[in-house]
Amino acid sequence: MTTDQLELPILEPLAEPDYTPGLSIPERFAIFHAANPHVARALEALAAQWLVRNRRASINALFERLRWESGMTTTGDAYELNNDFRADYARLLIDRHPEWAAAFSLRRRRERPHP
Repeated sequence: MTTDQLELPILEPLAEPDYTPGLSIPERFAIFHAANPHVARALEALAAQWLVRNRRASINALFERLRWESGMTTTGDAYELNNDFRADYARLLIDRHPEWAAAFSLRRRRERPHP
């Protein structure tokens, strides 16, 4: 492994929380994150590596890279990350690293009705 290659935290299998029907995206994200804190740590490691060389980051790209990494390094299925949680993870990364605020584009949250 060269010094340019990433060392992610151990990619643990995802825990699939049981969601109560009718929860909002932020509520479902909070439940998922509590059950899978390693996902945020892995996204944080990917963002840190990227932002050493780049001013802007895409949570979409980080999600896809994490899915790829998990498919290559875990024995189970690749991570099935809910795309609805992307914005929440971007906000979480910025909360943990305020210096990254300019790196991510965030929109005002518009809550979609949940079926």
